Amino acid sequence: MKKEINRSQRVKRLKKMILWTIALAILIPVIGCILLSVRVFQLKKQVAVLTEQLPTEEMQEEASGVYETTKVEESVRDTETKAEEPAKINPVKSSGKKVYLTFDDGPSSNTDQILDILKDYDVKATFFVVGKTDERSVKAYQRIVEEGHTLAMHSYSHRYDEIYESKEAFARDLNSLQEYLYETTGVWPRIYRFPGGSSNTVSKVDMQELIEYLTDIGITYFDWNVASGDAVSRTLPAETIVNNCLSGIEKQKESVILMHDASNKGTTIEALPQIIEAIQEQGDAELLPITDETVPVQHIAAPEKQ
Repeated sequence: MKKEINRSQRVKRLKKMILWTIALAILIPVIGCILLSVRVFQLKKQVAVLTEQLPTEEMQEEASGVYETTKVEESVRDTETKAEEPAKINPVKSSGKKVYLTFDDGPSSNTDQILDILKDYDVKATFFVVGKTDERSVKAYQRIVEEGHTLAMHSYSHRYDEIYESKEAFARDLNSLQEYLYETTGVWPRIYRFPGGSSNTVSKVDMQELIEYLTDIGITYFDWNVASGDAVSRTLPAETIVNNCLSGIEKQKESVILMHDASNKGTTIEALPQIIEAIQEQGDAELLPITDETVPVQHIAAPEKQ
């Protein structure tokens, strides 16, 4: 009898061990899969951030030298010397100025923050965008339009070696962006900014030829006459950006400010509210989006439309 009891107990223990083994055999892979899924999700987020930052950094490295050689003094509208950083931020002198905030290279992870700031201050701006097909960028294009800003073009690829390889390559890139933005937002943009500006020194094509092409198809291009300085690849302090903008505005009746909408331009975001507040304090200094009625600021004058 005792042997049967012992045998029964051993059988029960064996069954429990088998059940626990089976349970662990099921649970361990499940837990492992969950942990792996979490890690994969985290890695995907990191990859997404790096994917966005890499082309941005490449563009900034490529563009920094171009922007440095693009002389603002060549503007057909006004003249300006390179802004030096003053000891403190000085307000813009009131004189009935018009100021156009423009942002190149977006959309980026910072676009929504820029739009939020503009909304808080009831200011409209101009976004010279590139071609991006991810969901966040599509929503950014649409929000730019919905909130009354000007959606303008800055090339689809922003790859200088491709865009400026030939007139045909330039036209293909332009058409791709224009059609894509129309499909995405319902807006057919007709305002353009050349990567590196019209006075860039990297184009293999005579820039006058590309300018004439834009004129022929009814597109107006804009350069800038105030540079925020954030085109450089290194991070520029927010105070320097503010000072560059405000000192540049002092020299102009109508100012087109060059800034950048990129994931690595956090100090531009920091500077934006200060720039807006300093301009709004003038009372008669208007902050406006670029429209068809805006007189172009161009480093190389476009031929008059026929």
